[in-house]
Amino acid sequence: MTKKIIDTPNAPAAIGPYSQAVATGDLLFTSGALPIDPATGKMVEGSIEDRAHQVFKNLSAVAEEAGTSLDNAVKTTVYLADIADFQAVNGVYGEYFNKPFPARSAFQVAALPLGSDIEVEAIINLK
Repeated sequence: MTKKIIDTPNAPAAIGPYSQAVATGDLLFTSGALPIDPATGKMVEGSIEDRAHQVFKNLSAVAEEAGTSLDNAVKTTVYLADIADFQAVNGVYGEYFNKPFPARSAFQVAALPLGSDIEVEAIINLK
């Protein structure tokens, strides 16, 4: 199977040796999206909700570059620095994903890149 690298200036550039996403077959695999504003290259300040919105905007931009959308997501993984933020993030999540909802895992981790308190990755159908 071949793979196509997805790269868009509408989402933050990779901060290491990885791609924003890789499309292979009928699926798009995104890297973890951080709450970085692609226009400034800086982490969004404010509430966890503000940062969650930026994460989902970044994921959406990558999906759109690949010719799909978050509506076609089949699986997401939400990483939180503090599981106490789950309800707030869940509220924002519901603004970006519609029924039928993708499968999802969400859990607390010890630390995230750049000191972020949220990171989300997705597997999205390209059809």
